[in-house]
Amino acid sequence: MPAPLPLSVVIIAKNEAQTLPRCLASVSGWVSETVVALNNTTDGSDTLARNLGALVHNLPWSGYRDTKNAALALAKQPWVLSLDADEEVSPALRAALTAFFARADHDSFAGARFPRKVWFIDRWITHGDWYPDLSLRLLHVGRARWGGDAFVHEKVECDGPVATLTGDLHHYSFPTLASHVAKINPFADLFVRQQQAKGGKFSVLAAIFRPFWRFFRAYVFKLGFLDGYPGFYIAWATAFSAFVRYSRLFEAEHHRAPHG
Repeated sequence: MPAPLPLSVVIIAKNEAQTLPRCLASVSGWVSETVVALNNTTDGSDTLARNLGALVHNLPWSGYRDTKNAALALAKQPWVLSLDADEEVSPALRAALTAFFARADHDSFAGARFPRKVWFIDRWITHGDWYPDLSLRLLHVGRARWGGDAFVHEKVECDGPVATLTGDLHHYSFPTLASHVAKINPFADLFVRQQQAKGGKFSVLAAIFRPFWRFFRAYVFKLGFLDGYPGFYIAWATAFSAFVRYSRLFEAEHHRAPHG
């Protein structure tokens, strides 16, 4: 049996007992350690993760960026693979990671990225805004960390070159269409907070133009129509989400109580 890769898998989660088993199974036996950082979990995820061989820690929630960095600090290996509980390392991605660590020059990189593929309704989405969705998730400890906005759109910042690997990271982000619709307002909340934090203001041109551009880019320019009706839905929903975000920003700037 080959030796485990010099790799810590780090997962942050809250009440993900339904999705953690698939995620943990996909990295079992070939990585050096798996760390699950939980936040106010009440569904037994801690016991489940321990039973599946993970090291479990409890961390207070301090936003995506800072919580992910706190979880990153728990890793003991020189490399970290950062996963969400609703993701799964595909066999092809596992092979690509194994080949990467077999390279004599792998330590010259600060990180590596690879495509992420979403299962939605009845198929893998392979076009439009959702694919290939190159995700920088392999971090060389000390040369990469989570940066970006504290509220939303956190991203890995690397001090050095980044490799691009083949093989998809599977993402089961929306088990139902309703679960996708339910995310529109929470992400609009984060967008409004982000804009307010940096002094951004509502723009009627952005509120009109960006939704139309998002649909055209996803459905036509990025060939979303090849994903059938789910591709059509994704393009329209993405456009509508953009419209809701800017409309919520308008509301935040103009809302006032009714008066007689």
